[in-house]
Amino acid sequence: MSADTTSRPLPALTAGGHVLADVRGAVGFLTLNRPGALNALSLPMVRDLTTVLLHWASDPAVQAVVLQGQGREGKPPALCAGGDIRFFHQAALAGDPRLEDFFTEDYALNHLVHRYPKPYIAVMDGITMGGGMGISQGASLRIVTEHSRLAMPETHIGLFPDVGGGWFLSRCPGHVGEYLAMTGETLGAAEAIEAGLADVHVRAADLPALLARLVSDDLSAAESVRACADAVASPPGSSSLAARRDAIDLHFSQPTLAGITASLAGEASEFARHTLAALHKRSPLMLAVTLAQIRRARTMTLADDLRMERDLVRHCFHLRPGTASETVEGIRALVIDKDHQPRWNPAHCADVTEAMVAAFFVSPWPPHVHPLRALV
Repeated sequence: MSADTTSRPLPALTAGGHVLADVRGAVGFLTLNRPGALNALSLPMVRDLTTVLLHWASDPAVQAVVLQGQGREGKPPALCAGGDIRFFHQAALAGDPRLEDFFTEDYALNHLVHRYPKPYIAVMDGITMGGGMGISQGASLRIVTEHSRLAMPETHIGLFPDVGGGWFLSRCPGHVGEYLAMTGETLGAAEAIEAGLADVHVRAADLPALLARLVSDDLSAAESVRACADAVASPPGSSSLAARRDAIDLHFSQPTLAGITASLAGEASEFARHTLAALHKRSPLMLAVTLAQIRRARTMTLADDLRMERDLVRHCFHLRPGTASETVEGIRALVIDKDHQPRWNPAHCADVTEAMVAAFFVSPWPPHVHPLRALV
């Protein structure tokens, strides 16, 4: 008896059209459709993405999945600029339980992407940051274009690189992971490929041809997906990251935050000055937490890293609740009031103690009731 190759109807979606799902040929297309917000993820969007991915995982008519972002006419593209941080701010101050739901369900979605049983292709055209990286880095094929701008910029707002950032950044070459995590530096296509955060460069003008090949080809073998991409791929150009690698490894291999800043301060190069200035704008406490996160994650499984990050993000909003939270203050300064004058506590790296950092890594849940206990 032959397998049923008829695609089953999609379950009802609840994000108000912010996630579009359709099947063309044997390929399921997921399109983030919130272009006015650079396709930033809301809780309903996370739920829709999860629902569709689980549905297609068991649908024999779907051989592969493509994730892409809806563009804006006449403006640079974006796959996804991250999570809805205005919602985070409002929910934290209001005690809205949906904040807890968002992080639990978003991290579970990140795990699903990494463990997806079928080829999953992330088209990282344009801005792909934060939560956008979370739903892309687990892809079996990560495509970048000349428009791509990849980053984990969470330390800008007093957070840490979550959505599995500890896991994938800690696996960058050398100490590039610490550098990207702490500074939030933005990478172009060539830099992303060199850092191990992208696989292939395709010109934006050639994306329609790539998608057409995916729809028309037999994708039952994983190597078929890469062959489709290679057929239209082009060189990404030179990487500016290569020229910085020695300096990055020298400074960001230091054992402590104080050691990193002192190492940068002792060098007169433009790179050192620029990097030190960037770190001085961040929350000293959350820089130290981020450094510890990346280094702990190097020896963790993905599931354990996501559980650790779930602990961390809970503490970001509850260890110091309300306006005392570094994250709430960071969002206020950069997004709500836009005064760009966050009042970090403590204000200086020298005042961050080991006990302050260690408190973030104490799980608020026993293992048997951890919200991500089911991940393996």
